[in-house]
Amino acid sequence: MNNYHIYIGLVHYPVYNKHKEVVISAVATINLHDIARLAKTYELGGYFIINPLEDQHALVQRFLAHWLKGYGGKYNPRRKPPLYLIHCVYGLEDAISFIRDKWNKTPQTIATSACYDNYNLDYAQARLLLREKKSPFLILFGTAWGLTEDLISQSNYVLKPIYGMGSYNHLSVRTAAAIILDRLLGGENGCHPDD
Repeated sequence: MNNYHIYIGLVHYPVYNKHKEVVISAVATINLHDIARLAKTYELGGYFIINPLEDQHALVQRFLAHWLKGYGGKYNPRRKPPLYLIHCVYGLEDAISFIRDKWNKTPQTIATSACYDNYNLDYAQARLLLREKKSPFLILFGTAWGLTEDLISQSNYVLKPIYGMGSYNHLSVRTAAAIILDRLLGGENGCHPDD
């Protein structure tokens, strides 16, 4: 079973800093590798790096050239397949247009947040929605201190936050993405949902 109708986007703008100012965050190369591997594991359609800065696009392109065409790919060819899923775009609309062109449908966007209480989608609802495959979907993850309220309010859905056991709630985006995708697309007891 594949999930080619589902895409993820790592948003670097608009996001908040710790003072709740709207900023552009820098690309962290560890997020390129780790989240691409996550996208490949769950057979997603693609993984968008959403950042408006030219120097950040250049960084992503250098990274991809090293691992897809350079020494990195020769040294560790298993790294290549996930990295082919990465698309670096300047804004959310570019990601939406890419998906729309491929599917002839506008994707439904699902925003994620660690602290946004006005969610309208829990994990059980989201699993059903994604399995129906009536539309492509773009799940948005925020960097820095999370997606802005404006971006969240413009999304079709807002997913319930991840709640841990205590009051600490500041997961890395890689960890949050892994937990969320497994809740949405994984099976129970480590089994594939169709097993």
